[in-house]
Amino acid sequence: MRTVRAYLRSGRLKGVRIGKQYRIAREDVAALTGRGASLEPVVRHRHVDVSSIVQVDAISPRSVDRVTNMLMAAAKAPREEEHPLRIDTTYDDERARLKVFISGSPDTTVSLLRLVEQLVGGKDA
Repeated sequence: MRTVRAYLRSGRLKGVRIGKQYRIAREDVAALTGRGASLEPVVRHRHVDVSSIVQVDAISPRSVDRVTNMLMAAAKAPREEEHPLRIDTTYDDERARLKVFISGSPDTTVSLLRLVEQLVGGKDA
């Protein structure tokens, strides 16, 4: 706040003092910050993301490699949607437990969850 007052007093920033407060136009803030003369509103498009964690117990390191490779290949496959997809995996040797973290659109997440089910679906690995 002190910096803004100093800019106003020095004339570096234009503003009008009303009582104990200052009024500053958007254009003047934009000019000071280098964002151009007009601040157009940001256009946002709605999209929905889903985050899921899949835990697979009693899985061998060899099966983990296979599942992880298949999931990463599926994630890199061309998709029609523009939303980012993220997959992370972690394996706990001591517990023989794989965790898969998936974040993406609902459709993509569902298809990856089905793929995980197909790859590990209840089989002892």
